[in-house]
Amino acid sequence: MCGAELSSLPEGVQRVAAVLLDKGHPHMPQMLDDAARTAQQAADALGIAVGQIAKSIIFRRKSDNAAVLVVTSGDRRVDEKKVEAIVCDGGGKLGRADADFVKAATGFSIGGVSPIAHSTKPVTLIDRELFRFEEIWAAAGHPHGVFKLSPHDLESLTGAPVADVVQESPAP
Repeated sequence: MCGAELSSLPEGVQRVAAVLLDKGHPHMPQMLDDAARTAQQAADALGIAVGQIAKSIIFRRKSDNAAVLVVTSGDRRVDEKKVEAIVCDGGGKLGRADADFVKAATGFSIGGVSPIAHSTKPVTLIDRELFRFEEIWAAAGHPHGVFKLSPHDLESLTGAPVADVVQESPAP
């Protein structure tokens, strides 16, 4: 991807592409024809399992108003109590992050929050469930933008720890 191609992309996708280029990541963002605001929409557009979507969930840590990013598998639900236990020292609480908070804290709109290239570095956790897959896809800063990576790439790109942050799955 060259400079001219980058400049035609939405601003958020340009930021993500710049980080990927800087880190030598082999896969640049792709723009989908249709919006992929949900993990299911993204999986359908890419023809992959919904679990292969690395969805970015933002919480607000109440003690200091910090953004907390949990990158989880698209077929899992985040367990807020588990996340709180990891990121809230001394029994603090997590709060829901509304659209204005997400945009201000990350620089991205809900539906396009990338795990990288945030305007302010969030506290980040990676769901260990993503490691069930060799290939995953994440939002690239826009509801139509995605990029391919491995769970290990995600770990390397974010510098975030891998943790158990999801609700227990019901037994089959």
